[in-house]
Amino acid sequence: MFDGSFRTAFDRVVAPLGRGLQRLGVSPDVITVFGILMAASCGLAIGLGRFWLAAVLLALTGLPDALDGAVAKAGGREGPRGAYLDSVSDRVSDSLLFAGAGWYLAGTDNPRMVMLPFALFIAASLVSYQRAKAESLGFVAKGGLMERAERFIALGFGLIVYPLFVPVLWIMLTLTTATAVYRFYKVWGQASGTIPVTEPTKRLRSGRARRRNRRSVADFRQRAQARAEARRRNKL
Repeated sequence: MFDGSFRTAFDRVVAPLGRGLQRLGVSPDVITVFGILMAASCGLAIGLGRFWLAAVLLALTGLPDALDGAVAKAGGREGPRGAYLDSVSDRVSDSLLFAGAGWYLAGTDNPRMVMLPFALFIAASLVSYQRAKAESLGFVAKGGLMERAERFIALGFGLIVYPLFVPVLWIMLTLTTATAVYRFYKVWGQASGTIPVTEPTKRLRSGRARRRNRRSVADFRQRAQARAEARRRNKL
């Protein structure tokens, strides 16, 4: 939801910060690694029940996630390597946060509640995987009520109002699961032809199809030339 409705405006806000950090010589990879370290610290604070400290560290976890892309764009360093690192770091950060929540719940009167953040991590990973897989196939899988930004906001609220920490996790699980179901339905509809694919995605898919056709034609010509050469040698 945040990614679709507010991302453009948010990028305009952080763009000057990205240019400033780029002029200072700060690498976007360093910012990404800093975010992972903050996520580990936040998970540790959650596990120890230091919820106010965890809320501050959570904010420091989300800030690098917003700035690394802005710094890369300001320095003209956007590319697949940085995008890959950013995607992997997001999954690592999520796992550290949910592990901290599981550690905390394991020490409560109902240790079976440790399964709640575990289930939440599975649902969140499924949401992210569906988008990545859909885009690799030329479909669109954005949207939903509980994307990564919303999860950060909800978790931060649960840490600040810590008596509601467990109910917030239940709400996050419900909305994240609903987001996963929504994305599956959306991509399934596009793949089945019942839901129209957006024009940029159509162009992407048609471009991929043209490249596959060109490769197929080139392979056919190479095989034909090889067969002709083999026949010529047999005649000799």
